[in-house]
Amino acid sequence: MVEVKDLTKYYGEYAAIEGVSFKVEKGEILGFLGPNAAGKTTTMRIIAGFMPPTSGTATVAGTDVVRDSVEARRKLGYLPEQVPLYDDMSVREYLGFCAKVRGVARDKQAERVDTVMEATRVTEYADSLILKLSKGFRQRVGIAQALVHDPPLLILDEPTVGLDPRQIVEVRELIRGLRGEHTVILSTHILPEVQVVCDRVVIINEGKIAAIDTPEALTARLRRSQQVRLDVRGPRKDVAEALRTLPGARGVTDEDAGDGVFRFTLEADPDKDLREIAASTGVKHGWGLREMSSVAMSLEDVYIHLTTTDSGAAPANAKAPTDGAAREVTE
Repeated sequence: MVEVKDLTKYYGEYAAIEGVSFKVEKGEILGFLGPNAAGKTTTMRIIAGFMPPTSGTATVAGTDVVRDSVEARRKLGYLPEQVPLYDDMSVREYLGFCAKVRGVARDKQAERVDTVMEATRVTEYADSLILKLSKGFRQRVGIAQALVHDPPLLILDEPTVGLDPRQIVEVRELIRGLRGEHTVILSTHILPEVQVVCDRVVIINEGKIAAIDTPEALTARLRRSQQVRLDVRGPRKDVAEALRTLPGARGVTDEDAGDGVFRFTLEADPDKDLREIAASTGVKHGWGLREMSSVAMSLEDVYIHLTTTDSGAAPANAKAPTDGAAREVTE
């Protein structure tokens, strides 16, 4: 559905993005992650046809976003971080206006407006002024305007920013419901959102792609060891020593969990799953195994690993822009 090849965008001497390449398959939801000024919004604006790249190409459903920008934009809906709403219009009036601007046939406009209001659950506010809507419902109307011409691709830039927890869950469920019928590129800073909603993740850092994969595959790829946590009722030193001598074990840490129970974290080689042998060891010695679980590497761990330099220094791929507008578009 979307193919990005070697996209590069310079502002003077500053490279907002450099050599960015990735694909988005039809019907999937792709999470686009990165720190501020990593190049997320620049990349999304290029795909959406808002600005040309310095070099490289991007296509939407086979249409080049530079050579045939108008046709490419017909195939996508875009929700920028700052939702473009007209406060003095009602929801129905605004969506009708968007349908007309996006080229929906006159005899289909009312039907499309009703369809997207129902899909985004704003029908009860159809005749309310947008000015009077809460932040959450404004976001819903923003998604509705991106959907009104029924595009195969949706680009959503921080769609849950500024929402309260309940609104976040509601918008998240709305986006999940778009899977399959629409391809979605979702930019967000909320890592649990990515794990819940997205099929794959692109992590961009300092204007370059740091990783592309499923959240599960990323954690497996970067995991340097297996960890198992066990709550055991038994002699602390004896249990620790028995776990430490298991084949493939790298080390054991322990803490007092109270009531005669100790919590052990067993670290092992990445290809060693010691849960069964650890459990059988406890049974053999007559120790009480209260609980056992694997300790997984989180997406947050992966994100921090891929976007933090050893020195903690700022991006060094080029000089930072001095113009405020140029800085804003690189976020």
